[in-house]
Amino acid sequence: MAGGGRSSARNRVKSSSMEGSEVDPLLRDGKPKQMPRKVKKGDQGFIHFIGANLKALLFFSLGLAGLTAIASVFYYYVLIPRSDMVHDRQLMRVAVPLAAPRMMDLPQFQGEHRESLYWGTYRPHVYFGIRARTPRSLLGGLMWLGMKNGQFFPRHFCQDSDDLKRYGWIDHNGRDYGRQELVDRGLKLVTSFIKMKGDGSGYGGDWAVRVEADNEKSSSDDVEWGTAHLFFYLADEAGNPLSTGQEGFTFSDQMLLTSGSRKDVGGWELRLSSKDSLETHFSGFRTPHIHNLTELLITALSFNAQRIGKLELPDAAEKFSNILLFQISAKLPFKFDVAFVSGTDLKDSKVEERIESLTGTTLSDRLNERQKDFEERYTSSFNLENKFDAESTLVGKTAIANLLGGIGYFYGRSKIALPRGSTLKNGDTFAPYWPSALFTAVPSRSFFPRGFLWDEGFHQLLIRRWDIGLCLDIIGHWLDLINEDGWIPREQILGLNKVPQEFVLQHPTNGNPPTLFLVIRELVKGIKGNKFSAPQTKEISAFLERAFVRLEAWTRWFNKTQSGKDPYSYYWHGRDNVTTRELNPKTLSSGLDDYPRASHPDDHERHVDLRCWMLLAAECMHSIAELLQTENQQVYREMLQQLSDFELLNQMHLDDATGAYFNFGNHTEKVRLKWFMEMRGEIRTQELRREVLETPRLQLVPHVGYVSLFPFMMGIIPPGSEILGKQLELIYNRTSLWTDYGLRSLARTSSMFMKRNTEHDPPYWRGPVWMNMNYMALSALHHYSQEDGPYKDKARTIYDELRGNLIRNIVQNYNKTGFLWEQYDPKNKGKGKGARPFTGWTSLVLLMMAETYPDL
Repeated sequence: MAGGGRSSARNRVKSSSMEGSEVDPLLRDGKPKQMPRKVKKGDQGFIHFIGANLKALLFFSLGLAGLTAIASVFYYYVLIPRSDMVHDRQLMRVAVPLAAPRMMDLPQFQGEHRESLYWGTYRPHVYFGIRARTPRSLLGGLMWLGMKNGQFFPRHFCQDSDDLKRYGWIDHNGRDYGRQELVDRGLKLVTSFIKMKGDGSGYGGDWAVRVEADNEKSSSDDVEWGTAHLFFYLADEAGNPLSTGQEGFTFSDQMLLTSGSRKDVGGWELRLSSKDSLETHFSGFRTPHIHNLTELLITALSFNAQRIGKLELPDAAEKFSNILLFQISAKLPFKFDVAFVSGTDLKDSKVEERIESLTGTTLSDRLNERQKDFEERYTSSFNLENKFDAESTLVGKTAIANLLGGIGYFYGRSKIALPRGSTLKNGDTFAPYWPSALFTAVPSRSFFPRGFLWDEGFHQLLIRRWDIGLCLDIIGHWLDLINEDGWIPREQILGLNKVPQEFVLQHPTNGNPPTLFLVIRELVKGIKGNKFSAPQTKEISAFLERAFVRLEAWTRWFNKTQSGKDPYSYYWHGRDNVTTRELNPKTLSSGLDDYPRASHPDDHERHVDLRCWMLLAAECMHSIAELLQTENQQVYREMLQQLSDFELLNQMHLDDATGAYFNFGNHTEKVRLKWFMEMRGEIRTQELRREVLETPRLQLVPHVGYVSLFPFMMGIIPPGSEILGKQLELIYNRTSLWTDYGLRSLARTSSMFMKRNTEHDPPYWRGPVWMNMNYMALSALHHYSQEDGPYKDKARTIYDELRGNLIRNIVQNYNKTGFLWEQYDPKNKGKGKGARPFTGWTSLVLLMMAETYPDL
């Protein structure tokens, strides 16, 4: 998982030129030229001027002064601002979308498809949230009061500090059904979501939520709950006022909570239904700051507690409230249903019939049907029946359910960093991207609840096998983010307010692994191999035809901005070449953050992982060009031939002695972090800084790790090559990469193994076990175990053992902790580390279980 953006070590934006602009002929060489002066007959110069009529002279002087004033006004208020506009326009180029038809305008994404995905649990950053796929939506969600050390704390946003025992989706089909369990110090909540389109429904249909609350006391730290306080809310991002449902907010079996009207869904109502004895209260607020909902709840409860001594909302609302909070309190156990119906202003809307179908026993039956459908689809999609025990099967279902349940809809404008030292006329150091929508899975609901470009390619390897329509929709949204240079911002911060400032700016000189090509390769090969149904083939073909110009621009951007000094060499731009605080300057754009590369970054670097990603891009572009019979097939054929040249790859990156592939650059191993003391006035301070003990030189960077395996993981090494044998030895060597829990990201023999990069940066890709790279290694082992050659049997042996180790460790950690993790500790018995829940690429464990891999 890559963190946020950093300032580039260099910028490659060329200065503006005058080429193509209209230039005064007198200034073509940059110097003013003298016009020849014609002297008319009788022109007597100064003597003639003295003899002029004084009245005429006065008018001439006044006219000259007026013209001068007009010229000054024109210069200061027209020419200078126009110059600023030109300057701003050049800087704002990064925020101009690619001039190509939008992916999401394809017919296959309109009509029934678009409406079927309108509502969903598209707010992954909260424990339970609902919204529509529209910029200014109605938002629904759940909050509750948790307890710690005898005090109540609100639960709303997914955050590790809440210390929930577990939370996550048990079932989720990505479209119209999901069931989630949350356990908070003895309080167990089950939230179920269902969506349907009934007779009389408005656009997008109706939806219902069931919430079940009970005690689950499993340790001495858990609280024995008597009464639980839950809060369901509805908010209108567009600011439309919401009406409270009825006078005297007292619950009895069923009540109207709120109603309103919107252009998208027409009239709508929200109803509460339960057979249990519920106490209900409400508060209403008028504010555009919907992200402050938690604070609004705390304020309202605190105010009323001081006023009447009770923990309840005040049953009052501000005028024209666009946010309504509904408190639902009861003794455990209890459950309630919340039903949303649209199109209530239509004739024959059958509101009461639809409410009945979304609540009570009818809702129970529908939820049971959807759960059964999910189980059957899981079995048919991954064919794991009778292959694993119940615990492992549960982890597989958890993986796909949480990946699908973590899909979110985001809308806003990314902030794009300008070249260092540049500002817009208004003083901003960033250019706002165009307003954009993004429908995407997320790596982690708590730590990374937003789109990350290189993560998404791995996510789609799994989603593609579950729902091809959903997969194409997500990839289409990402490709619509390409600007006219062919660049995609790697971290998407759209409309989110709880992102650290250092991660917000995106740098247009920096790339990210183009992992979307992983799934695009599968789509192309699937069409050529007749693996899709006829309707699917038609939709995928139309998608690829529309996508080709965007993928071409993206590939061109990499070739133009990330290429090295040598032909067909590449390096990740954006490393800091002046830092004194980092042991080894990070390469955030690579996705492998602190993985060690050349100690002294410069343009001599060659990065083997990026070269392999570009081979994947070339392979895909050539295959699509062949499929579509485009005119530029030869361009990609030549690129593919050059990048698949095994001898050229070895000349650039192979260490003959070890059989490992290394990066190249200006490097020395003799660097260390050292405390430096200094006096600032009368205060003695210390700072951990890098000390270089040897002059760096151009060489291979001798660190064995994931990067060393990229040609192997991409299937580039011929099955009969001795280099393949050496790669297998590196993998299976315990002093190098092998552990009982998966392959380390960096060998134990590396001088950087588990070393901090700064005082505040612990090791990230310097030893821990990561699932995305282990999945790629398994894919390659599976590939070579099927290929005839001297290493076929060895590859199979290593494959079986590595697969078993990975699955076993993930399942054991899930059973102990209730979570899938970002990474796993190779030193501490494979213990989960980093973000939790991390149901992005760690969900690839399901594909490992199903032994489903890309064709290399």
